[in-house]
Amino acid sequence: MTTDAAPTALIVHAHPEPHSFSTAQMTTAAQALRDAGYRVDVLDLYAQAWAPILARDEFAPVEGHFKPQAEQMRAIADGTLDAAVRAHLDRLLAADLLVLSFPMWWFSMPAILKGWVDRVFVMGGVFGGDHGLFDDAALAGKRAMLLITTGGRSESFRPGGSFGPMDDFLFHIRRGMLEFVGFRVLDPVVTYGPAHLSERDRAKALEKVRESVTRAAARVPTPAA
Repeated sequence: MTTDAAPTALIVHAHPEPHSFSTAQMTTAAQALRDAGYRVDVLDLYAQAWAPILARDEFAPVEGHFKPQAEQMRAIADGTLDAAVRAHLDRLLAADLLVLSFPMWWFSMPAILKGWVDRVFVMGGVFGGDHGLFDDAALAGKRAMLLITTGGRSESFRPGGSFGPMDDFLFHIRRGMLEFVGFRVLDPVVTYGPAHLSERDRAKALEKVRESVTRAAARVPTPAA
């Protein structure tokens, strides 16, 4: 018997316009991963009309104060997790590489993607309960990468630039979300200010995305057979 050891990449994409550069960048990254031997699973949150709100009514009736993380743990233990959340959680747990694809809005991720993290990074499922934090969390040993577009040009995100270093804006995502649940975070792939680029330069930018994602994919070990 042979075992299919091809790694899986889960791309979670958050842009409302299918013809945006952000979406073109995601499509380019997905193809680069396929060419590198990955099975690629894409979650397009806007296309799926993902509900970003972690709401009381997605859990069993609660008496007294609603504590979202406590209810997540109870739902995991009881097998009553919301079906859509459960499906996305299963896809997350099955992936060897997570790619969060989004435009930088207000120096962070769009609300729909933050809501995906709120709902799918379930306490008791990826951290807490039977899992710890960081290297003891459920996703330890897996990799994650950010695939980003910005409105501002690259010089704005340098030390001394009008916005400051990009790493400062990504810290809460890298450390507070991804590393917190165990991921090893690869270098981000960022296209700065695509709206300011010519069609020729946009094509060159997509080629750089392809090359960067291919290099990152090569550094991600395949799962054991």
